This record gives sequence, C-alpha cells and structure tokens, in this order.
Amino acid sequence: MIVDLPNTNSSQISKALVKIREEGGAVALGRVLTLVISTSLGEEEEAIEAANDASREHPMRVIVVSSGEPGSGDRVPVPADSRVDAQIRVGGDAGASEVIVVRAYGEAATDQESLVTGLLLPDAPVVAWWPAECPSSVSQSAIGRIAQRRITDAAAHADPLDALQCVRRSYQPGDTDFAWTRLTLWRAQLAAVLDQPPYSPVTAVDVRGAADSASVVLLAAWLRLQLQEEVNLELTPASKGRTGIASVALHRPTGTIRLERTQSNLAVLTQPNQPIHDLSLPRRNLRDCLAEELRRLDPDDLFGDVMKNWGKQ
Repeated sequence: MIVDLPNTNSSQISKALVKIREEGGAVALGRVLTLVISTSLGEEEEAIEAANDASREHPMRVIVVSSGEPGSGDRVPVPADSRVDAQIRVGGDAGASEVIVVRAYGEAATDQESLVTGLLLPDAPVVAWWPAECPSSVSQSAIGRIAQRRITDAAAHADPLDALQCVRRSYQPGDTDFAWTRLTLWRAQLAAVLDQPPYSPVTAVDVRGAADSASVVLLAAWLRLQLQEEVNLELTPASKGRTGIASVALHRPTGTIRLERTQSNLAVLTQPNQPIHDLSLPRRNLRDCLAEELRRLDPDDLFGDVMKNWGKQ
C-alpha cells in the first residue's frame, strides 16, 4: 500500500503512520532499527529496492530523505516553493519494512535532522546511508549526528579514491564504506588459505586491480596491516569486464599463492603442490552490502585500523 502526503510535515506523517497501523493492521513490532537514507531527488528507488530486500533479514523502518538538485532519475517537476512531500509504503510495497519517503524542497531541505527525528523508531538504533554523494564529514552531518552507524559508498562518486580519502580524513568510529564491504569474500578466502599448512611467512604481496577502485587500495592496506609486509600495488585502467580487484599474490618461501578473478563471478586459486581450484567470488550488489553492514551496529574497529594504516602509506 502506498499513501501520498503532499505538502506535509513530520507531525502529519506520524499521524498518517498511526492511522495506517490502526486501520490496516500494519505494526512496527519486530522492527530492529531505523535506516535513514539520504539521497538526491529522483534517485531514491534503487536504494529503496536494496533496503526492501535487506529488510527481509533485518526488519526495519526506512526513512528516505531526498533533497538538493534532482538526479538523473527525476521525472517530476520540482516545486519552486519551500515544502515537504511524503509517501508512506507498507505491505508488499515495502518488503519486511515500512518505508517513508520524504522529499524536501527549498528551505525545507536545510534542516534534515528535524525532518527525520520525529519519525525514528523509539529506543531503536539508527543507521544512516548515503548511496551516492555524501558530506565531507558524515559523522558531523545533520543525519550522521543521530546515527550509530554511517555508511557511504566511494564507488558511487566520480572519483572513488578521492572519496575514500575523504572518508579516511573524517573517520569516526561507526563510519564504514561499501568499498570495504565488497572485500569480505576476498578477505575470507585469503585468510582461509593462510590458515592452512605450511605456515611459512609471507615475504611479499602483489595486488592488482582497476585504478578507479577504492576496494583495491583498501585490500592492499588490509594485507599490509595484517601481514606487516609492504604491498606492491599495481593499478591498471578500468575497462569493460575488468573492474575492481583482479588478483592477489602472496609470496612465501614454499611458493606463491595466487587468487585471480577470471570471470565476473569466478576466481582461480593456485597454490604450490595443490590442484587448481575454481571458486565462486561474485561481485556484491547493494542488497548484499547493506544486509552485511546491518548485521553489526557497533563500530567496525578493523575498518578503522585499515583506514589509519592506509593513511600512513
């Protein structure tokens, strides 16, 4: 069910939620958190779809605050006056969550915190997510100040590495970025390999990937931190079908371990004196990344350590 509330405010939205709950039986029981999504006008739907999918694992209230210049997806004329339009989605239109879309225009968009505060679930953690452009310091932004976790996505920026540098400079416990989340499968596989005999030390590391991938440089920083060895980082121009991480080579006295992505969803693992293995290593979509980050509401200390370590290189 979708309910449109043109030219409204937070109080009227809250009353509409209560009315929907009383008349339709939709309840907030079992909602474990509030996810606040900050995006541009017209760019809401992809983020909402990912949140709806993730809500099947994490039932939640989703508040989408869209403002600023219309994005490429905007198809609705923007009012010239200061106003707030809202839309409430429950039931099949909201997955296992309830979605409140708040579109703010003019001066009404300058105080996002007041737009959101009255709609938060009581006594529930708040997670903020910027699917595209984000403030230079998310922890000090209007929405970031009310959130326990703050999620950005450097890959969504025109210059992903510059965006990741911005995240590093302003990092506060609770911050994270999907460039880090996309490394989970790579990190798990590499850690599993090193947990197997022989346990000879790694003496050199090679990481190769696309020059515009924030995940590549984060993987190199993580390996440098964990192995206490310098990492040879080879960045190549991105091309169709060749983006992100291409390969990792761990050199040991007993031979070289190499994990190389050969297809979009497949990688080849080569180890000394062992058969070659084909591994499933899919590229992670927004839903997978969001669902993983919502599994933890405490700060990701390892991400913080990696960001600090990267800054020392």
